[in-house]
Formats: sequence, C-alpha cells, structure tokens
Amino acid sequence: MSSLLLNELIEALRCLPGVGAKTAQRMAFHVLERDRAGAKKLAEKLVAAVDRIGNCTRCRTFSEDRICITCANTQRDTSLLCVVETPVDQLAVEQATGYRGHYFVLLGRLSPLDGMGPKELGIDLLATRLGEGEVRELILATNPTVEGEATAHLLGQIARAAGVRATRLAHGVPLGGELEFIDRGTLAHAFGGRQNIEH
Repeated sequence: MSSLLLNELIEALRCLPGVGAKTAQRMAFHVLERDRAGAKKLAEKLVAAVDRIGNCTRCRTFSEDRICITCANTQRDTSLLCVVETPVDQLAVEQATGYRGHYFVLLGRLSPLDGMGPKELGIDLLATRLGEGEVRELILATNPTVEGEATAHLLGQIARAAGVRATRLAHGVPLGGELEFIDRGTLAHAFGGRQNIEH
C-alpha cells in the first residue's frame, strides 16, 4: 500500500515530540480508520492556534492578546517575578504552588550551540522590567540542568545589578530534572523553600 498523501501525513505527525515513525503511522491510520471528525477538529484547532496565539509583550508566555491574562490580573503581586524556561514550566508552578506573583518566560535557556543567547531569551526585556523598580524579588525557576544553572547565574547577576533580590528554587528538584515532570508535592516544597543566591 502506498499513498503520497498518507506518507506526507505520517511525516507531518513526526514533528511532535516523542513521535517516531511507528507512532506517527499508528496515529495516521487511527484518524483515517476511526475518527475523521476528530481529525478535522484537530486540524482546525491547530490552524487557529498557530494563526492566533502569539506571545505576551510583557512576560513572553503564549497569549491570544498583547498582554496575557496573568499579566493583566491586578490581583497578582507585582513585586514578585518568577522566571521560567517555558510556558509548560509556568503552568507547572501555577498548578503546584500558591504563587500569586508574575512570570517571565525565557522560551529556552542559554545554549550557544543551539543559538540560544541572551537576545533570544529576552534578557534585555527582563532587565528593563527589573529596572522599572516594581520587582523586589526575582525567583529563578530555571531547570536544574547545566544550561539552566548557567542561565540562573546570569539572571542573578542582572538582578543584583538592578538592586533586586534573586532567589533560586530549593532542594527537592533533582539535578538534571525537568520541572514539567516533577510531581506537585516536590515542586511545591522546592518552591516554598527557595533560597538567596550567593554573590
């Protein structure tokens, strides 16, 4: 059996993380055999999301509007700013902790080999925000990987230069781990026990 369009569908599905050739093939066959209506709805939502979801101009998370719901919420504490690597990490912190401050989403971490430097991470925007004088504590919730630690170190330096207290998530988050895969209890404990970053 050979179909150019089917092969193109299978190849397109492989853009998803963790989806190899066999999984993509199973997905393609499933929607064609059993759920064409679901496939059409998925296609519509994917197109709509790609066309209409951008980034918040203040924190860089995903948003349909210029300013996201979190940044626009006047009930949140503007003196606290939590820096995370991805919108998934932001969601993990939001769901696992009682944090009511604001966020800044890097959309990556320092990794020169992957072309991720300070410019790509929006460090200039973050520095401007810290310079406004509203933020009193910068919570560094980057992942405890080598790149995440290097990113946190740079951000700590920028915070100190702006006269802002910089803290890092405490013990409980394993070295080499990713926030999105850590259970809520562990993340909540680590978040609650964050510590000052030493000079």
